[in-house]
Formats: sequence, structure tokens, C-alpha cells
Amino acid sequence: MVQGCAVVTGGGRNIGQAVALRLQADGFRVIVLDIVEPEAESLRADARVVDLSDRSAAEAAFAALADLPVRVLVNNVGIVVPALLDEVRVDDFDRVFHLNLRTAIIAAKALVPVMRRDGGGRIVMNTSRVTLGKEARTLYSASKGALQSAARTWALELAKDRITVNCVAPGPIATNVFWQNNPPESEATKRIVEGVPVGRMGTPEDVANAVSFFCDPRADFVTGQTLFVCGGVTVG
Repeated sequence: MVQGCAVVTGGGRNIGQAVALRLQADGFRVIVLDIVEPEAESLRADARVVDLSDRSAAEAAFAALADLPVRVLVNNVGIVVPALLDEVRVDDFDRVFHLNLRTAIIAAKALVPVMRRDGGGRIVMNTSRVTLGKEARTLYSASKGALQSAARTWALELAKDRITVNCVAPGPIATNVFWQNNPPESEATKRIVEGVPVGRMGTPEDVANAVSFFCDPRADFVTGQTLFVCGGVTVG
């Protein structure tokens, strides 16, 4: 039975696609917004190819969804741009924050009225365990930390509308993006992999399972929370 629509930003690859496929399996009609077409064939029919770093394009894309019964918004899209503080380019600030944070605000402003109209909904932010600190992640960790702070604020503001707002914060997840930003041959990467307490890297499906929990109708008493999906890294 279709539960309504779920919108997943950056759902064409990696964690975003795993989230989209899991929500599809959960009974949602899933709409992916990404700069590329989804790899998974089942997601292509409702996919919208859009550059969400372009404010006008993002606003138009989300406005076009306002007539649909959107029950879930997963703010997943993001870029990293790793650099130690001495090497951080201030010019990258807008690039990172516009995609990672501004997109989430644009999406919520367009879709929260839809959720209110239909009696409630779910917003899930894909943040990161780097909000607790990691070298060479000044801009990324700051943008994801801002998302976590926004989630707590929105949780308070939207509770009366039966809209919950939560975060899933992945730890080391084996995706193309992880390996691009953490070269497998580097000693730092080896320490990350060997340091996961449960003894393995995470998978996109591990993150998708957590998102699915927050989106379940039975999770309506959980809001304003951040769930670290990290194999124990954040407590080790």
C-alpha cells in the first residue's frame, strides 16, 4: 500500500539511493532530486534531474512537488571539500553551505505546508559523525552541525503540526564518496577502518535502515534527535 510520497535529495547514488530504495520498499512513492539520474531503474520514473546548488532551480523543483501528498522529506544531498584549516578556501564556503544547508531550508519551506495540509509528516537530515570532530572537515562539519541544530529547532516548531524532525549521522560508510575523500592507501584511512568497534565499515543500507525507522508512522514520539550510525566509532 502506498503511504504517500517521500522526497530524497541527492538520491541518485550511494547513501541517498539506498535510502530511496528502502523507502520505496516501505511503501512510499519516492521522488529523487539529484544532479544525476538514479542508478536504480525503479527510481528513474519519478526522478528529477536538477542542480540543487542553484537556488532558482531548487526552488522551482520543490515548488513543483507541492501538489503531491508528500509525507517524508530526506535532506541527504551534500558535498565535502576536505581541507585542513590552513588550506580552507573561503570561496568554498558558499558552495558547501548552499548545497548542504540552504537546500534543506528551501525544501522544508516548500514541503512543510504540504505536510501540514495532510496532517503530518517526517523530515530526516543526513548529517555526519564528523560533527563531533574530524581533521580536514571545517566546512563540511560546520554545515552538518548547522543541519543538526536546525533539526532541533524545527522539531520544536513543527511538533504541533505532527511533523517530526530527526537526524541520521553516519560514521565511516563504504561509498564512492568515502573512498574519494579517504584514500584507501593512506595511513589515516587505515586507522579509520581498523578503528570501527564492530569490526567492519558501514554500508549505505545501514543508514537507510535508520532513516526508515524515523519515517515509520509508529515513530511519531521521536523528534529532535540525532542517531549516530557509526559502528560504535562515536563511543570508542
